[in-house]
Amino acid sequence: MKKTGVNTKPAESTTSRKSLSRTRRTKKSYELRLYVAGQTPKSIAAFANLKKICEEHLAGQYDIEVIDLLKEPQLASSDQILAIPTLVRRLPSPIRKIIGDLSDTERVLVGLNLRENNKRGA
Repeated sequence: MKKTGVNTKPAESTTSRKSLSRTRRTKKSYELRLYVAGQTPKSIAAFANLKKICEEHLAGQYDIEVIDLLKEPQLASSDQILAIPTLVRRLPSPIRKIIGDLSDTERVLVGLNLRENNKRGA
């Protein structure tokens, strides 16, 4: 998966973890993990969609860590990942998960608690 402008965090055992850090540690900061499986179209789309949403709605208050489960499958258990791609918001609490390519911006914003869900029971 090509990630321009992405800094690689030093990993002890592998280099499959990537981090895109835009956190200023002021106000509320968001710690996000995106679990993917290689360079599939859905994984690439999920990363691009997440990056766009963060730039537009979190303006410098986020940290994205991309974890490739093809290279580090043991990491799936820490966040109980059952499907991919999956976005995990670790901070602020509580932990939230969003499954899919993150193309539905409204759903992602609601899932990250950046916007209230306006849909009430039908």
